Amino acid sequence: MTPREHRALDAAEQTAALLASAGMPRMPSRVLAALVAAPPDGYTAAELGERLGISAAAVSGAVRYLQTVGVAHRMSRPGERRDRYVLTDDTWYAALAGKNPLYEQLAQLLDRIAAETDDTGHAAEMARFFRFIAARMPEILEEWERVRADEFPRG
Repeated sequence: MTPREHRALDAAEQTAALLASAGMPRMPSRVLAALVAAPPDGYTAAELGERLGISAAAVSGAVRYLQTVGVAHRMSRPGERRDRYVLTDDTWYAALAGKNPLYEQLAQLLDRIAAETDDTGHAAEMARFFRFIAARMPEILEEWERVRADEFPRG
């Protein structure tokens, strides 16, 4: 591994640690960070295991989690026996945009909890927060599209 690859791996491990401290499971955090630093054609499961020093089972579970939340996917390449794993295009945009209906559903369920428990504020406050996020998320994503188009024009 070159010094540059070592520095990228170190930064990826620090990113994974931060994601894990924010609540994301540790192995998916590590695999996600490795995929962020991956070449354009991604990594095979064996390459991920080798780079991260983890078992095939750990890679499998982490990749399954990342696929479930919509930030990574499996890619087959003609002539290769092993699938490769890559990040989904517009990873964070897609993950956030796809969750917007969930915020209103959460708010409705929290309203029910508040109504059935004579809530003193926790459920009602959470419901208001999720409604706020649901209302603002489309604006935030539109703004991101404008910023991205200005800073990273696709040609």
